[in-house]
Amino acid sequence: MLQVERISVMNLENAMRGARNPMNSWARSDSAYDGMGQYVLGDNDLALALRLCAAGSDHRKFIRQIMVSMDITAPLYWWKEFDTYKVGTVANSTSTMHKLHARPIELSDFSTDHMTPASLEQFRQYVDYLEQVRRRYAADQNKIDWYDLIQLLPSSYQQMRTVTLNYEVLSSIYFARRSHKLDEWHTFCAAILDLPYARPMLGAIGGEPIP
Repeated sequence: MLQVERISVMNLENAMRGARNPMNSWARSDSAYDGMGQYVLGDNDLALALRLCAAGSDHRKFIRQIMVSMDITAPLYWWKEFDTYKVGTVANSTSTMHKLHARPIELSDFSTDHMTPASLEQFRQYVDYLEQVRRRYAADQNKIDWYDLIQLLPSSYQQMRTVTLNYEVLSSIYFARRSHKLDEWHTFCAAILDLPYARPMLGAIGGEPIP
C-alpha cells in the first residue's frame, strides 16, 4: 500500500527558458500562466520539450531542472528499494527512532492489503504485542523495551517522507519500476504519469506513446 499526497511541481518556466538557451530561441516561447497560476506549455514549447526528450539524456538536461516535492507514505520494504535512487533526491522522514513510542501502535500503521485472512489474524496478535512493549517503554523509559520495539518492527510498517526530486530521476524510476512485482511501484508510477506533461515526455524518452 502506497499513498502520494501534497504534490508540488516547480521551476517548469525556468527549465523551459533554459531549454531555449542553446539556440537563443526565447522569442519562440509561447507558454504562459493560466488563471489558476499554473504554467501551461504552448505548442512551440511542448514540441521543443518532446524533441529534446527524444534526443537523449545529453539533450534533455532541462528536465533535471523541473523539480517535484511530494509526501509519500509507504511500507519500509518499499522505501528500501526507493533508496536506490540517491542522486538528485532529498527526503525528510518521520522518525521511528524518536517517535515510534509516542502514540499507540495499530494495525492501520502497517501495509496488510495482500495478507491472507489467516496471516492477518496472526499479524494482529503481533501488533498487539508491539503495543504492549510500547506501553511498557512509555511508562518506564526502559531502553530494553525500546530496543525490543525497534528490532521487532516489521518491514510492513508505513513511514511518511517528504521527498524532493526531479523529472530525470522520475523518468529513471518509471522505466525501471513500471513492471515491478510490488504493487506499490505501480501506484507510484501512476502518480508519476499524472504529473504535468510527464506522460508525453516519458513517451518521447521511451520512444512510444504512453496510454
